[in-house]
Amino acid sequence: MALNEALSARNRNSADEFYTQLADIEDELRHYRAHFQGKVILCNCDDPFESNFFKYFAMNFHHLGLKKLISTSYAGSPITGKQLSLFDVEGLRTTRPVRGVYKVEITEVPDLNADGAIDLLDVEHLLRYDSNVVIPLQDDGDFRSPECVALLSEADIVVTNPPWSLIRSFIPLLLDHGKQFLVLGDQNFVTYREIFREIQNNKLWFGYNNGGTKWFRVPNDYEIKTETRKKIVDGVKYFSMGRACWFTNLDHSKRHEPLTLYKRYSPEEYPTYTNYPAIEVSKVSEIPMNYDKEMGVPVTFLDKYSPDQFEIIGQSIELAEPMSRYAAKEDYASASGRIVGGTGKFFVPIGDGKHRGVYQRVVIKHVRGGEA
Repeated sequence: MALNEALSARNRNSADEFYTQLADIEDELRHYRAHFQGKVILCNCDDPFESNFFKYFAMNFHHLGLKKLISTSYAGSPITGKQLSLFDVEGLRTTRPVRGVYKVEITEVPDLNADGAIDLLDVEHLLRYDSNVVIPLQDDGDFRSPECVALLSEADIVVTNPPWSLIRSFIPLLLDHGKQFLVLGDQNFVTYREIFREIQNNKLWFGYNNGGTKWFRVPNDYEIKTETRKKIVDGVKYFSMGRACWFTNLDHSKRHEPLTLYKRYSPEEYPTYTNYPAIEVSKVSEIPMNYDKEMGVPVTFLDKYSPDQFEIIGQSIELAEPMSRYAAKEDYASASGRIVGGTGKFFVPIGDGKHRGVYQRVVIKHVRGGEA
C-alpha cells in the first residue's frame, strides 16, 4: 500500500465504516427534489459500486434532472468491489493491480436494456462497458486530497454519509467552498464548536428525518457489543443507531414549521440558572410561549428549530460561568448527582444552598418576544 493510502486508512476510524440503506436515503431526499434540478451532484465519501447514495442518484438521474453525478471511492474501503468485480469494469481493465480508488462521472443514464425504465441493470451496464465513466484516481480518494477538492469545486451539491470521525474537517471544507450539502451524521455533532457555530449563524441546520432507529450495513468484522443492535439479513451484517441525523444547508418545509407552544412562564416551574441569566426548560415541548428572555433547552430542540420563531444565542459549554464563583465545590453536582467541575454547564438551585447541574443546553429566545 502506498504511503498516502496507508495514511488515508489510518485517518479513518474503523467505526466510520457503516453504510446507509437505500430506503433511508429515499425517505430523506424526496424532500429536496427541487434543489437537484440541473445540478452537479458529488458523493465524495462513497464507493460508486456499493454506495446507495450513488445508486439513488444514478437510478433517478433523469427524474431529478441532474446535470452530472460524480462519486469517488477511497483507499482502504472494506466493501470496494463486493457487488461488482472491478476487473470487469471497462475503464479499469488496463489498471493492474486494481487499487479500488477511482471516480465515476455520469452525464447520462441510457435505458440500455430497453425496458422503459432506468434501473440498476442499466447503471451496472454503464459502469461495465463505458470506459469514459469509471476513471482511476491518482491519489487516495480522501475528500481532502487535491484531486477530490478539485471535484468538489466542480460540484453544486454534496450528498453523502461522511466518515463521522472526520466531521470537524468535512463540514468546514464544504462551507469554505460555498457548497450546498446534505450529509448524514451523529446528533452529538451539534455539541462541536465548529458545527454549532454554523447552526447558530443559520449556515447549517437539521434535515427532515432525524433520530429514530436506523440500520446501517457494516463489514462482517465490525464489532458490535450489544446483541440487540445487530442483525444479519441474507448474509449481510447491519448495525442500528438511534442518534443518526441529517445535516444540510438546503432549505426544506419542516424548517419553517413553528413549534406549537402551550405553556406559560412561572418562576416556580422555570428556575433561573445559578451561573447564567437564563431559565431552565427541561423539555422542548414545554418552552413557555410568553417569555421573551433567554432560555436553556435540550439539544434535541435543534430538530424543531425554526429561524422564523427562535433565535439561537449560544450553548451552555461556552456561556456557563464557573460555578466556583457562586458556590463551594461540595454544593454543586452533575445531573446524575455526582460532584463535578463547575465549568461548561448550567446549574439550577435546589435549596439549602445546593445546586444541580443539567445536561448540555442550547440557549434561545423568541424572535419577537412573547405574549403579554
